[in-house]
Amino acid sequence: MKTIWILVLVVFYNGISLNGVATNVPARPPFVSIGALLPFNSTIGKVAKVAIQAAVDDVNADPTILGGTKLRIKMQNADKSGFLGIIDALKFMETDTVAIVGPQSSVTAHAISFVANELQIPLLSYSSTDPTLSSPQFPFFVMTARNDLYQMAAIAEIVDYYGWKEVIAIYGDDDYGRNGIAALGDKLAERRCKISFKAPLTPAATREEITDLLVKVALTESRILVVHTFNSWGPVVFSVAQYLGMMGPGYVWITTNWLSTLLETDSPLPAGTLDDIQGVLTLRMYTPDSELKRKFVSRWSTLTSGTTAYGSNPMGLSTYGLYAYDTVNMTGVTGKVKFNPDGNLIHPAYDIINVIGNGIRRIGYWSNYSGLSVVPPETLYSRPPNRSSSSQKLHGVIWPGQTAQKPRGWVYPENGRHLRIAVPSRVSYCEFVSQVPGTDKFAGYCIDVFTAAINLLPYAVPYKLIPYGDGVNNPSCTELVRLITAGVYDAAIGDIAIITNRTKMVDFTQPYIESGLVVVAPVKKRNSSAWAFLQPFTGQMWSVTALFFIIVGAVVWILEHRLNDDFRGPPRRQLITILWFSFSTWFFAHRENTISTLGRFVLFIWLFVVLIINSSYTASLTSILTVQQIFSPIEGIESLISSKDPIGYQQGSFARDYLVNELGIHESRLVSLKMPEDYAKALKDGPHRGGVAAVVDERAYIELFLSARCEFSIVGQQFTKNGWGFAFPRDSPLAVDLSTAILKLSENGDLQRIHDKWLMRSACSLQGTKLEVDRLDLKSFWGLYLMCGIACLFALFINVLQMVRQFSQYNSLEVASSGRSSTSARLQTFLSFADEKEQEVKSRSKRRRLEMASYRNETMDGYSSKRQDIESPPDESPHASNEA
Repeated sequence: MKTIWILVLVVFYNGISLNGVATNVPARPPFVSIGALLPFNSTIGKVAKVAIQAAVDDVNADPTILGGTKLRIKMQNADKSGFLGIIDALKFMETDTVAIVGPQSSVTAHAISFVANELQIPLLSYSSTDPTLSSPQFPFFVMTARNDLYQMAAIAEIVDYYGWKEVIAIYGDDDYGRNGIAALGDKLAERRCKISFKAPLTPAATREEITDLLVKVALTESRILVVHTFNSWGPVVFSVAQYLGMMGPGYVWITTNWLSTLLETDSPLPAGTLDDIQGVLTLRMYTPDSELKRKFVSRWSTLTSGTTAYGSNPMGLSTYGLYAYDTVNMTGVTGKVKFNPDGNLIHPAYDIINVIGNGIRRIGYWSNYSGLSVVPPETLYSRPPNRSSSSQKLHGVIWPGQTAQKPRGWVYPENGRHLRIAVPSRVSYCEFVSQVPGTDKFAGYCIDVFTAAINLLPYAVPYKLIPYGDGVNNPSCTELVRLITAGVYDAAIGDIAIITNRTKMVDFTQPYIESGLVVVAPVKKRNSSAWAFLQPFTGQMWSVTALFFIIVGAVVWILEHRLNDDFRGPPRRQLITILWFSFSTWFFAHRENTISTLGRFVLFIWLFVVLIINSSYTASLTSILTVQQIFSPIEGIESLISSKDPIGYQQGSFARDYLVNELGIHESRLVSLKMPEDYAKALKDGPHRGGVAAVVDERAYIELFLSARCEFSIVGQQFTKNGWGFAFPRDSPLAVDLSTAILKLSENGDLQRIHDKWLMRSACSLQGTKLEVDRLDLKSFWGLYLMCGIACLFALFINVLQMVRQFSQYNSLEVASSGRSSTSARLQTFLSFADEKEQEVKSRSKRRRLEMASYRNETMDGYSSKRQDIESPPDESPHASNEA
């Protein structure tokens, strides 16, 4: 649509129809005037001036483009800023121009775009890239270069790629700078990153003003600095930063494309300027390689002969020059000139450049299609878009200070302020955390872990511990965490459980102790009873095992009955044989031998199952008889939920909300307890004397509680899984570094030593008592029973097939001789056949075959005699014979 913008303007300006037929208008004019607003001596303007003139010359040299009409370019030197620059631009718009290339400044473009809307004069700008200029508010403003919205998206993805969370923005305090940084803030927020400090500078900032501003920046926490500014004082920022020691290790400097433009146009820069920008990352508008681009680049030295950019250096070609050329000619030197529905060029992409030594090195690309990559963007357009973290790649970077190690991105601020770290002021379980009486110091397991972890950090962290609570009641850690989000505290340490609603408010470090809710209840010792031998198995396990003994005995009887005399006899004897054989296999004392292959197969599988069951039973019974058992009427959280007895919990603990909101226990059943002595008294009194049936609390507290109280024990399983950690504001880098330190404490054994120092159990908790062992259930053996059942079914199936084949082979004559062929008769015959011994069936069948053969022989003999009598002539009398 807009790729032939100038041609359409010319056609409509002269009143010529699109098909070339005149419609009562004069002939095609010989000239069409276009204007150009640009500062001739700026880094961008001096390159754009040459490129625009070259484009006009190329259009006029090719009569096929405008059909003989020539372009006449009027260039206005717009080197004035502010109000005077706007006035000059408005005067220029009064001339007879059909379109204006420019203005270069986004500030000027904002002002004159309103006038362009009224006069309907298109403004085509190759350098005004303010994101707000592409809005529907300015339909006559056409941005022919890359919108800064995408440049800020690229910077945000770079920040996220390296795992940084906060940046400092240094920018020009005008519409261009403010709007660009606002876009950067939005793009960072999409990745849970943010601008922690904004450092604006006036367009005419002096070195002193820049120095004052960078001193403030140096006192902040973040070390990721984004510079979105002007070529005029951008290099001064780095010069001052070098002077202040801000270009050394630990710092990261990222600039928008103003620096790459300076490097392309005025290269090589003076040695001092290059030294100031070593290790800086900058962006450059990406232009794909093409024949058109190569031809124009090769012409550049001819076009700029006799022109210098910096001192005696020849003027280089920047990407702004390419876009300026395409703005007039629309040939696609910068790539395919096509706009999306938002009015921006399609396929926005940038080169990511690292300044190293005397030159630059491209470390990768960014495209709106697939994000960060080390291959040119056009190679990715034919593939499905992939924004996964594994696909985002960049080459290595040499950072400021000549280091290849990725900077951490932040330091503790050097403004003298101490971290305000809140510590719960506990009144119970002071082994975990407590304030030393008469001082502002704290002691306990949690305090020692925090101190050891913070001492491992490679930087100093000044902090002050502040007690939280009234000293009478245990405070709520959830409310303490909320105060961090409100800015009252900078962090919180202590026995703070990491639970869901708290993780929504703050970031926690790596857990330094595992915990979770458990149930503690009174327990009693259990002596072995006369029926202790039944305890290893549950009732269901005993029932299924007995059933399988009978099933296996019956299957073996079926398989052996027709072959083995041990499994034959009167019905009463056979029943006894089945029961005796099956149950004697428990002790491997069966006397009957198995003859059939199928019977032996089933018995082998069953004996393997019996071996496993017997071993498990022996081991469990040994444990029951040799280890002292204790039992409790409360079996775990399930039995508490189903009962109506009162339940105790620690004052201030999250356990109360969990029991009410997650498990549905009514509040009237819950009893708040403060001290360990309160736990013991409530549990001893029990629910019928004003006490509680059980106490629900975190395992860390309960283990300490039980260390000297053998009459109580944890019953059932732990029913939540969490740990304790230190709380910090969202995206705090200190939380990440302390997590690494906690892992180091765990690896080197210091964490365990701190645990043993404060929480070492007494002899009571180490004695050889334990809760009643779990009885062996069917779920532990169902695989064995399934295997045995399948073996039995398989053997029975094969056995039935064999009997059917034998029945058809040996008894067909009996059925035929009996003359009974009904279904019931055949079934009765088959059942009688199945009950007979196989050897007898074979003998009887053999006799039957002999009898049948004899019968057939006699029948054939009689048949032969009869036939001979019929065929022979009648007997003649002797007399007749004599006469003859």
